[in-house]
Amino acid sequence: MKFSSRLYEKLEPIWRKNHAHPFVKGMGDGTLEPKKFRFYMIQDYLYLIDYAKLFALGAVKATDVRAMGKFARLLESTLNEEMSLHRQYAEKFEISEDELEHAKPSPITLAYTHYMLHIANNGTLAELVSALLPCMWSYWEIGKELSEIPGALEHDLYGEWIAMYSSEEFGTLATWCIELMDELTLGKPEAELAKLEEVFLNTTRFEYMFWDMALNEEMWPTDE
Repeated sequence: MKFSSRLYEKLEPIWRKNHAHPFVKGMGDGTLEPKKFRFYMIQDYLYLIDYAKLFALGAVKATDVRAMGKFARLLESTLNEEMSLHRQYAEKFEISEDELEHAKPSPITLAYTHYMLHIANNGTLAELVSALLPCMWSYWEIGKELSEIPGALEHDLYGEWIAMYSSEEFGTLATWCIELMDELTLGKPEAELAKLEEVFLNTTRFEYMFWDMALNEEMWPTDE
């Protein structure tokens, strides 16, 4: 069994919780409060700045030119395509460039990104991919699922988000990361696979916590 199939089968119950989260479902049926999505977009913008660094580190840790080039393209896609979508949304939600550039990360955003960067800086390439994969893979799955809801792609506020993450272009990037995960784990001992599984599980948990944070607009409780 491919390692990606093992991950999917073992962690599917947690993935389904992510898909069933009220924030995600609210995007699909259009009932999500705009102010909650506004909060999410600011935090996700900050998240993507650090997420992009994972691809830069991937290029450093890669052992062949092909993989180095792919990580470089993923870095470019994240910095320019995904973050471009965020800047477009910023205009829709009246988020100024100044507000974006001076926004502060929530505790969950900090914890999630710092965990991934810790793994990426101190671990193997396989560990790096395990850390970044749940976000890309789950967004693709969520995007495809939401795109099947009648009218979701046409929604004025959330349609562009769903269209981007359900797109063939984004799916190609996610598929490459999944296939790389399988390549990197081929023939690895169980002890190493278990470690990679734990990393994947942790960032999958962080995905749920990120949705939860956005739904509740959670910043530091001491600042309330």
